[in-house]
Amino acid sequence: MTTFARSTFSAKAYAAFRPAYPPSVFRTVLNYHQLPAPGGTLLDLGCGHGIITRYLRPHFKSALAIDPSVGMIAQAQQTTADPEIVFRQGSAEDLSFLSDGSVDMAVAGQAAHWFDYGKVWPNLARVVRPGGTVAFWGYKDNVLLGTEHVTEIMEEFIYGFDEVAPGWTGMGPCWEQPGRNILRDLLRSVRPPESDWADVKRLEHEPGKEDTEETCWLRKNMKLGEVDSYLRTFSCFIAWKDEHPDVKSRTEGGDGDIIDVMWDRIIDTVPEWKAMGGRWREAEVISDWGTYILMARRR
Repeated sequence: MTTFARSTFSAKAYAAFRPAYPPSVFRTVLNYHQLPAPGGTLLDLGCGHGIITRYLRPHFKSALAIDPSVGMIAQAQQTTADPEIVFRQGSAEDLSFLSDGSVDMAVAGQAAHWFDYGKVWPNLARVVRPGGTVAFWGYKDNVLLGTEHVTEIMEEFIYGFDEVAPGWTGMGPCWEQPGRNILRDLLRSVRPPESDWADVKRLEHEPGKEDTEETCWLRKNMKLGEVDSYLRTFSCFIAWKDEHPDVKSRTEGGDGDIIDVMWDRIIDTVPEWKAMGGRWREAEVISDWGTYILMARRR
């Protein structure tokens, strides 16, 4: 996945504005793993800034975390003091540095939709010990509950291929595919090979539906300003910025970028937000993300 290696990508902004995983996610994957006591090795694939590795490491003797992005690895190293965690640049498609059966649990948070499974499944089958586990989880687009028409406008700008405002084309062509569509389908097309994996379990939640805490694990109150900052971490927007280097957002002192134009249209449709004038960023909404957890045990 090349977007996060772009010059316009900010690992610090990603760490600051991406939603965190709640304790319920970690309870789910650890209960599935059934680790009796801290021991063994954790492998975090696509570790980003290291939040998963740091949370899970106390349940293991050691942890190895890899990510293709140099910026992500640097951010993870700067914010991690645990000597039993090793961060290194790398990809899930190349685990040649690991010995056979050396991993007790392999995890991937918001990264598994980018994997080349023709390479990843054989890699994991080799390095995960018999009885060891894999757990992938992530989230797709959030819905702003109670303002569904706003979500529709966001969808048009973020995924559209046609003109979404005079002189502005949607960011649909800027997504790296097929990864994004795999995520939007909650990884249903990703199936652990039965020859190597058993006890496969899937948990998923479609945004806007009522579910249990185990499946509906990413729903939170946000200010519109926070939603704006989150949208600006999208890989499609990072790619769009690279394609439009001369277009500056209003916060950067420019005339506005495509996200600013999107908000102009959104604010015009909600009288309460429009009445707030320049304070519209303080308006509060409930974001509900579609989520999945996929787990399997090595035969």
